[in-house]
Amino acid sequence: MKFFKQCFLYDDSWSIVSLAYFLRYPNPYASHIISCDVISRSMTPSGSLLTTRLILKRGALPRWAPQGIVSRAESWVVEESEVDPFGKTISCVTKNLDHVKVMQVEESVFFRQTPEGKTLQTTEARIRSNFGWGMTKRIESHGLNKFKANVQRSREGISLILDMLRQGRLQAMGGASMALSNAPLLEACSYEPRD
Repeated sequence: MKFFKQCFLYDDSWSIVSLAYFLRYPNPYASHIISCDVISRSMTPSGSLLTTRLILKRGALPRWAPQGIVSRAESWVVEESEVDPFGKTISCVTKNLDHVKVMQVEESVFFRQTPEGKTLQTTEARIRSNFGWGMTKRIESHGLNKFKANVQRSREGISLILDMLRQGRLQAMGGASMALSNAPLLEACSYEPRD
């Protein structure tokens, strides 16, 4: 099993970053996302919003992968999130639903507002393969490397959505416009936590 953890600090407030996070699809940095659909949404008694989304992603197998290791290069992913508007936090867990014997990826993302009014994002992932045949470590290493590359692209996508929100020109799916005024500028700083 491979592990990944990274923190990222947005200068934007929690409310604008959380909006950008949930509006992140579609964007040019996520061209591998085929569809994203809400399958359930509810409120808790304490006022948190619970959402489950089903996401279809397209991928490519590495050249070294045995032919027929998976039947198709698409994967269904479930995303379960909880937004606490009072505590100003979001916790989100995503995991693939198919190809799990070859590779299971479980990602946890947590956003919280800092005392300075910025937003701290913590991303963790566990990549596990039960494939065997002497390929487990190679598959897990490949999954970790792809995940690291995709974290940067995801951040670029959210930054693009933040810019569009600031400019009041976000084009949501279906062509509807959404405007937001006076959103603070993003000056992101990234750092790796040390334990």
